[in-house]
Amino acid sequence: MKISQLEEKDIPAIYNAFANAGWHRRPLLLEGYLFEQGKGEREVFVAYLDAEFAGYVTVKWKSDCPLFAEEGIPEIVDLNVMPPFQRRRIASALMDKAEGLIFGRSDVAGIGVGLFSDYGPAQRMYVLRGYVPDARGVFYKGQQVKRLQELTMDDDLVLYLVKRRPR
Repeated sequence: MKISQLEEKDIPAIYNAFANAGWHRRPLLLEGYLFEQGKGEREVFVAYLDAEFAGYVTVKWKSDCPLFAEEGIPEIVDLNVMPPFQRRRIASALMDKAEGLIFGRSDVAGIGVGLFSDYGPAQRMYVLRGYVPDARGVFYKGQQVKRLQELTMDDDLVLYLVKRRPR
């Protein structure tokens, strides 16, 4: 497995892999990530296994989660591993890379995870890696969910977790 920083030459292979998996990415998402990486706002790591794109993860230095942003907690965002490469420790290797980078600058790493069953494997992995809820409940589209609030159960319903730098 090879993990490196995102480069412009990686983008077509990533979009192609997502299309082949039936996963849709917003147009120009990766180009935006590359631009933010160039400005030092985000780091993007891509994994290849046997020269085939396997997955990526990003680290956002200033989180879009208002509470993480206020506390200066960098956030691991958009971890994706392509279906043929899942359950082969690629997500763990990408997380190791992201956490290593964060813990070089911060005592705390943050991550958000969706709440429905599609996110079950990620939920389990994050807990096993030492992430715990940040004790602020769930958020929907960047806003803290209030008691009895009705909303749609989709990718925007997120529980934020934190992990302290190992001593």
